[in-house]
Amino acid sequence: MEQLQELGFINHEDFNSSKEEIEAKIQDYQGIVIRSRFKIDKTFLDKATNLQFIARVGAGLESIDCEYALSKKIQLIAAPEGNRNAVAEHTLGMILSLFNNLNVADREIKSGHWNRESNRGHELDGKTVGIIGYGNMGKCFAKKLRGFEVEVLCYDIQKNVGDSNARQVSLEELQQKTDVLSLHIPWTPETDKMVDIHFIHAFAKSFWIINTSRGKNIVTSDLVVAMQSRKILGAGLDVLEYEKRSFETLFQEKNTPEAFQYLLNAKNTVLTPHIAGWTFESHERLAQVIVDKIKTKYFSN
Repeated sequence: MEQLQELGFINHEDFNSSKEEIEAKIQDYQGIVIRSRFKIDKTFLDKATNLQFIARVGAGLESIDCEYALSKKIQLIAAPEGNRNAVAEHTLGMILSLFNNLNVADREIKSGHWNRESNRGHELDGKTVGIIGYGNMGKCFAKKLRGFEVEVLCYDIQKNVGDSNARQVSLEELQQKTDVLSLHIPWTPETDKMVDIHFIHAFAKSFWIINTSRGKNIVTSDLVVAMQSRKILGAGLDVLEYEKRSFETLFQEKNTPEAFQYLLNAKNTVLTPHIAGWTFESHERLAQVIVDKIKTKYFSN
């Protein structure tokens, strides 16, 4: 807010009004900075007659009808650079917690139980890590793995994105070799429910899965079936299929889904409330990236 004001912008804050209330006044604004509270759809965009840019303080733009916004010559600004390090560190932390039963052992000791053999862990060294989605998040995660003796493979719909930290391969090769799968993909029609039972059983080996991308990229009920059969050895989930669009609350409905109840009770799960990119440092970095990109748009000359 302070930096935008210094650039000459007049800034208004509104974190409580409904979508309809915002639509009633949006024609007065040339730019908006958003999180994910509601959908920026055609109705909203048609009323935003003077809007020049939409900046989202985050990585994903799935809450915006991007195609329609671009057709109205509205520039879209995101900040995946701002929280990629936070996501990468969180992903690695989830893997190490799963491999070494850290959460389970902590709970057991606090409950008065000293169980060594049942908490015997695994080492990451010697494993093959498969990364699906090799953009900002995937690349930063691969960089964190350089201190481990692991093979890192990546799959992405874009060609020639592999680097010295990860070898780009076909999805089939990744599924043949992977021991640990990490998802770093947006939520799009192509990735919606991508990880279903057929996708899972295409993997040659049993594997661990980490999801710090979007919850709806995994079919939770199929994930649970695969965990019960030990095709999936453990799951680290920072995002869940049942989250609301705003990510601020968990459930779309009041009743706890049966599949989620299984995840809550399973020992081989680590669950966090969509906080992989939610550090104190990334909070500031995300905002700074947005300011810098707005500055480039308006003051590059």
